[in-house]
Amino acid sequence: MDTPTQPTAAAHQDEAAAYTVADVQASSSALDAAATVPPLALSPDNPPWGVAAGIGVWLASVALLVLIQSFAVVPYALSQGVNGATLAKFLSEDRAAILISIAAVFPAHLLTLALVWAVATRFGKFSFAETLGMNWSEHVGFWTSAGLAVGLLGLGVLITSLFGEQETALEQMLNSSRAARYTIAALATLTAPLVEELVYRGVLYSALQRRTGQAWAIAGVLALFTIIHVPQYYPNLGVIVTIGILSLALTLLRARTGKLLPCIVLHLIFNGIQSLFIVFGPLKDVQTETQQQAPGFLLQTLTHGWQLIS
Repeated sequence: MDTPTQPTAAAHQDEAAAYTVADVQASSSALDAAATVPPLALSPDNPPWGVAAGIGVWLASVALLVLIQSFAVVPYALSQGVNGATLAKFLSEDRAAILISIAAVFPAHLLTLALVWAVATRFGKFSFAETLGMNWSEHVGFWTSAGLAVGLLGLGVLITSLFGEQETALEQMLNSSRAARYTIAALATLTAPLVEELVYRGVLYSALQRRTGQAWAIAGVLALFTIIHVPQYYPNLGVIVTIGILSLALTLLRARTGKLLPCIVLHLIFNGIQSLFIVFGPLKDVQTETQQQAPGFLLQTLTHGWQLIS
């Protein structure tokens, strides 16, 4: 009959070595698995651009508007014998100059769209729709955006009626001619909602919220969007407050849904309804009142620039 034998010291060493090798192999496999975990997927909240690019796109969008409008209007003003002292008056009263400055916004918007595409896709490397969120959210669709637009427009009417009506630089342009009125309506409906949302809630907000968090990103976009519109609507405080509320609503919608398409549609409907009133509203003769109004941002820029080179 065989008797059990005690394990030898060598057997213990072999077993320990086997466990050690197995542990090392398991740890190595775990490290390899961790090393191969893919990074976070690109999305509107994790874009392939940073804060510097976001601010750069915003600055470029403003610069393109000023420069292209200037390049379009200045040659015409020179051809009419205008000098630095009379430039502001000429730009605010001459109907052709007003129309040229308005029409020049179209190429500025097209160049801004091209810039946004280059930054958002890295020249076609990534999907434009995926990085910016050009689709509907699970909880916000077309009718929600449309309802918000109508509600915000109604709130804006109430606010402006409470503050009273003061004529703005935009209203002066609207009343300069039918052609100016139709061109502004086309801009407000066809390009402005898309371009502004891509710049502010698309490129700029996405970069800021990843770096600073939602609260600071919302505050930053709200401030920049409102401030850039002040010269256009000064001195009508009610309209400026309405623009601030619109910006807040759009930015909160972007933060809540993680999508840009609902913001674009809301903005488009908000502007589109107003464009109907612009097109079919009465045309006032305000040429005698233009000297009493503060010149807009473009007029101030061109006037100061002309005085420097004159």
